[in-house]
Amino acid sequence: MSSRFVVGLDLGTTNSALAYVDTGAGKDAKVVTLPIAQVVAQGAVEERPLLPSFLYLPGEGEQPAGALKLPWDAKRDYTVGEFARAFGSQVPTRLVSSAKSWLCHPGVDRRAPILPTRAPDAGARKVSPLEASTRYLKHIAEAWNDSIAKDVADNRLEVQDIVLTVPASFDAAARELTVEAARAAGFENLTLLEEPQAAFYAWLDRTGDEWRKQVSVGELVLVADVGGGTTDFTLIEVGEEDGSLALTRLAVGDHLLLGGDNMDLTLAYHASQALAAKGARLDAGQMVQLTYACRGAKEELFARPELQSAPVTVLGKGRSLVGGSIKHELTRADVVRVLVDGFFPECPRDALPALNRTSGLAEVGLPYVADAGITRHLASFLSRQAEALANREAPSTGKKKKAGAPAPTPATATGTPAAVLFNGGVFKGDPLRTRLLSVLGDWARAAGAEPTRELPGADLDLAVARGAAYYGLVKRGKGVRIRGGTARSYYIGVETNMPAVPGFAPPVKAICVAPFGMEEGTEADVPSYEVGVRVGTEAEFRFLGSTVRREDPPGAVVEEWEGQIDELAPVKTTLEVTGAAPGGTVVPVHLYSKVTTVGQLELWLQSRDGKQKWKLEFNAREGK
Repeated sequence: MSSRFVVGLDLGTTNSALAYVDTGAGKDAKVVTLPIAQVVAQGAVEERPLLPSFLYLPGEGEQPAGALKLPWDAKRDYTVGEFARAFGSQVPTRLVSSAKSWLCHPGVDRRAPILPTRAPDAGARKVSPLEASTRYLKHIAEAWNDSIAKDVADNRLEVQDIVLTVPASFDAAARELTVEAARAAGFENLTLLEEPQAAFYAWLDRTGDEWRKQVSVGELVLVADVGGGTTDFTLIEVGEEDGSLALTRLAVGDHLLLGGDNMDLTLAYHASQALAAKGARLDAGQMVQLTYACRGAKEELFARPELQSAPVTVLGKGRSLVGGSIKHELTRADVVRVLVDGFFPECPRDALPALNRTSGLAEVGLPYVADAGITRHLASFLSRQAEALANREAPSTGKKKKAGAPAPTPATATGTPAAVLFNGGVFKGDPLRTRLLSVLGDWARAAGAEPTRELPGADLDLAVARGAAYYGLVKRGKGVRIRGGTARSYYIGVETNMPAVPGFAPPVKAICVAPFGMEEGTEADVPSYEVGVRVGTEAEFRFLGSTVRREDPPGAVVEEWEGQIDELAPVKTTLEVTGAAPGGTVVPVHLYSKVTTVGQLELWLQSRDGKQKWKLEFNAREGK
């Protein structure tokens, strides 16, 4: 039975939010947001539209008794939200931030207590990225239950139909861990949705039937989503079906750890240089404080166009801090110059971002991109998709283009967007939107198309949560659906059987197990290809994916795949042996796959005689 409420939940890098629809309201049912109760100062709780995704873990005696109490927990010894962000910036060794970015970092154990990264190894309170994400979700559930559910068990958040958003570019392991965090928070009925698609759903909801007047058949719409920690690009095509407009998600970009956090750090470095020129040199802890201060000043300048500058303050060193604060005035002109030219540089359509850092040694940390130029990453994304888009299947029918069919519009043929929908707090800065529109316009004119236009009506803070709630209604048969299935083709790596050659590893073939656009709830048999699987001992399975190979059917064998197919996080597991077969036995199997409703790709290995089968699971759902 469907729940009364349909809930959209945005678990963001910098801020989280919740929106919902009360289906019990009948014709008056609409998407609304939930103000989330949180500690905003010592002993003070207020409702705010956003829950900052920060976790503060105070040391013993650091906060007075009751300072972190909540209406539903008077003894809470940690806090998430506004006070965590504000006070925690002064004690960075006790502040967890960017947990979502750590959750998708394949280079660390995401279930290990590694946050805060600045905390000492001995005696400090630490949590894993998974635990931090779970605490954010639990806080939102507690706030909902205190405000909405009251004492009605059927109204508790944990039993509602929840659409939880993830970056379009999250890899399989990160999606799996996001689901795990949601399960740990008690959520039972869960669906994943890409954040850029959620933003587009919110735009559909806000514009009503008017959206059909703002786009035309054959146009590509770019969703440019630049949040606190990540940048995501998605292309949606406007097609036609039975005389009506239809929407199909065609492509998503790579996972880019690049966003508002990088911008805040950049402003902090520029401010520190100005302070150093005046004789004030900051240590590492003060630089963290300065970064948070620059974030606040940036947000204030973007929110209040009449301001020409905003102050940033850093606590002085030593025990006596009275009168020892270090102050700097961050001007609007400096903010615009640093962020526009640094992150949205003018560049040609064929520009490529720098891919590698040159240092042989680097600190262990988040895998930030080497190039801060968002426009260069966008150019690379569009260039990579252009050929695939030119040869794509027709979205309205699922059939390939016929010979003699009308040529696509210049914008579609070259992968140049006709329109852009902005999402993410970064785009609150008018100069940033203006620059990106200018660059897109230059590319469009060079391709012989009209300049790219902005789709109005975006809700930069709450669109993802609101769109996720709207999608919950779409799943119940109400509203406009964006089609697309999986945004990648998925493969498993199979080692080539060949004699040993000193110094050379056997080549790995990529076997397609899930074609591009595979819909949830469907299965794909991998015909006529038998492989051997080692059972009874730990083995590593190499998963791969491609956003540009759209024609590979299940069972397609790709031998030369570098450049078109990318490695995903591998899965290490031991397939239990049955019968008397010893460990390490190689069993001949064939493969078949299924995309579940939650978005996990189940890959089944079935023995030749059909008596044994094993399941490998990784999350493949790219939203719909």
